[in-house]
Amino acid sequence: MKINRPVSPRQEREHERSLYGAILALRDLEECRSFFRDLCTPAELQAMADRWAVALLLREGLPYREIHRQTGVSVTTVGRVARFLTSGNGGYRAIASRTLPGRGA
Repeated sequence: MKINRPVSPRQEREHERSLYGAILALRDLEECRSFFRDLCTPAELQAMADRWAVALLLREGLPYREIHRQTGVSVTTVGRVARFLTSGNGGYRAIASRTLPGRGA
């Protein structure tokens, strides 16, 4: 996150809302892939992909250290994802329940 940004909190919310609207406008996996590759650095994409993989492995009940072993993601990050999975905004749970048949929320 940048510090001393020249935008107001209202403008920041508008920018965020615009980004989410752009994501919702994506039509297929390839368009989504292209958009995110244009939007994010390779490191940012890798970090998001890693967190998503961690969320899925946590839902399977794997221990933190096993997730670390399988993904290379730090145990601290695994813990952070676990915290958001259980008491975050519900995003991980919602999408996992839609993309993983038979696993429920």
